[in-house]
Amino acid sequence: MPEPAAALATPPAAGGPGIAVPERGAWLRRGISRNGGPLVEDREVVWLQAGPYFADSRGFAGVTSFDGSRVHFHHLEGEPGEDTGTFRWEGAHLIEWGTNTDGSTFLEVWTPLPADDGDAGSWAGTGYHVVRVGRHLVHVDSRAGTYWRT
Repeated sequence: MPEPAAALATPPAAGGPGIAVPERGAWLRRGISRNGGPLVEDREVVWLQAGPYFADSRGFAGVTSFDGSRVHFHHLEGEPGEDTGTFRWEGAHLIEWGTNTDGSTFLEVWTPLPADDGDAGSWAGTGYHVVRVGRHLVHVDSRAGTYWRT
């Protein structure tokens, strides 16, 4: 039986090392804790990773890089900027934590989605970016991110 999401919301020791994100995956966010608060989820958030390319249903997509401790999400479409997180495995879950540009902190719990086998890839054009992993697809443009399961 999986651990309750609240049990996973323990931040690691400050400055602890992180891991690179898997090169392929479809992930559903189970919850987010802001500034050490409770783990909550108020909407469906899906993140897809296909090689160096990612798309997030919150409305941003681009490429990831790993500096040996933290993962950098370089936004190429949608919400501008870059965000950085440190990851660790907790059973089947990926735990991400970090500090926002305004100094606030976050911790997110990501659970793998089923049916992530099959074709994977990334496509981009003027004003949009799409990532597909198995039966999962996220489309991001300047207005929004949209998740579909085929």
